[in-house]
Amino acid sequence: MKTKYVIATVVIIVLIASAAFVYVHYQGQTADSGLAALQNLVDDDDYKTILTAYPEKIVSVAPSATEILYAIDAGDKVVAVTDYDNYPYDFAAWVAAGNMTSVGDFTDPNLEVITSLDPDLILASGGVQVESVDTLRDLGYKVLVLDPTNIDGVLKNIELVGNATGKRAEATALVNDITSRITAVENAVANEAKPKVYYEVYYESTSSWTIGAKAWQSELIEIAGGTNIFEDQQIDYYQFQVEALIDRNPDVIVLPASGMGTGQLESLDVVKARPGWDTMNAVQNDRLYQIDSNIIERAGPRVADAIEQFAAFFHP
Repeated sequence: MKTKYVIATVVIIVLIASAAFVYVHYQGQTADSGLAALQNLVDDDDYKTILTAYPEKIVSVAPSATEILYAIDAGDKVVAVTDYDNYPYDFAAWVAAGNMTSVGDFTDPNLEVITSLDPDLILASGGVQVESVDTLRDLGYKVLVLDPTNIDGVLKNIELVGNATGKRAEATALVNDITSRITAVENAVANEAKPKVYYEVYYESTSSWTIGAKAWQSELIEIAGGTNIFEDQQIDYYQFQVEALIDRNPDVIVLPASGMGTGQLESLDVVKARPGWDTMNAVQNDRLYQIDSNIIERAGPRVADAIEQFAAFFHP
């Protein structure tokens, strides 16, 4: 009888030891693979950045990058943001309370403030920030440029930031969630007729701005079951004469709630009263909608929110 107990005890000890070995081995592999990823961080500039450790101090000079950091639970490492950052928290209030530092304007961030913080990593955007990025890199700072042109690029950026911050599992979970939500919308609208959609960027009575085929917002409209009425323009943003919009006769009109370029949006009744607009299907059928411009302008983790809202507009 005692022999049975001895054997059972030995078996249990062996199992525990084996499990401990597997756990330690797996954890070691996970840590090693995570640290290995730091050696090959390639951003949207096709620039390779090498980190030797996960960053403890991160400066974000792009609101979309800030949203990614907080969405993957790396927000506790953020020490500075721009004056335009307002999600997922009221960062202006944090700055006023002394709990966050502002680097100022998005287009021309304050480099003196950034360097005074001596960050381990800086997340930036492309375009207007190119000169600032080049200067910071010349000074020896580690900078990742996040400048995606489509949804796939957004998902890759999330993975990149996850690799850079040691939040790989969180980044993967976020990517999977976004992907599943987008797939659900695609399936829901697959057999629906596609309305012609006009998305307004900026309005003037003579000429206005909208999105062309290469703007990432055009892909959002397509996935949500609509057709960008200016998809034949192979550029990002397109300036057009208002008569061209009237001739194309959109079924749906979407306007940014913040009124891009003007700071505020007129009421929808005022929009409907614009010269010549009463002849368009969207106005006659009262299919004008407002959307939070931040989720449209920022190529970040709220991309699924934007698609879901578009789908609700197009296929109520």
